[in-house]
Amino acid sequence: MNLIILAITGILGATLTYYVSEELNQGAVRASAVLALIVGLFFYWFPNVLSSYLTNTIPIVFIGTSFIGMASPKGSKNYLLLAIAGVFFSVIYVNKSHFFNGYGGALGTLAFITLIATMACFNWYANKTKITQRIVLIKNKIFNRNK
Repeated sequence: MNLIILAITGILGATLTYYVSEELNQGAVRASAVLALIVGLFFYWFPNVLSSYLTNTIPIVFIGTSFIGMASPKGSKNYLLLAIAGVFFSVIYVNKSHFFNGYGGALGTLAFITLIATMACFNWYANKTKITQRIVLIKNKIFNRNK
C-alpha cells in the first residue's frame, strides 16, 4: 500500500511541476519550489494524517519527482512519460540501498536516471515501430524489383 501511495506521489510530483512550469508559465524552479513547499508544509503541520514512514517519505519523493518535471524537455508535452518516470523514481527510491546515504545529489541523480531511462524506452518503442515499417518497405521493394 505504501508503494502505491508513493507511486501516486511520484506521478503528481512530475506532472504537476511540469504543468505549473509550462502551462501556467511559472518557470521550472518556481514550480518545483512552490509545490514542494506546499507538500512539505502540509506534512509538517499534519504529521499524523498518515503513518510516520509516509509522512517522512512523501515530501522527499515529491521533491525528487519535481526534478523530473523541471528537467523535462520543453517541446515534449507527454504527460504519460512524466507519469511513468515518476513511478520509476518512486519504486527505485523505495528500493534504494542505504549504501548511498550521505552522498549529495541523490534525488537529482535519481531523477535524471529515471527520466533518461523512461525517454529511452519511449524512443526505443517508437523507433521499433518505424524500423518494422522500414523493413517491410525494403522487403516490398526488393521483391517487386525481382519480379
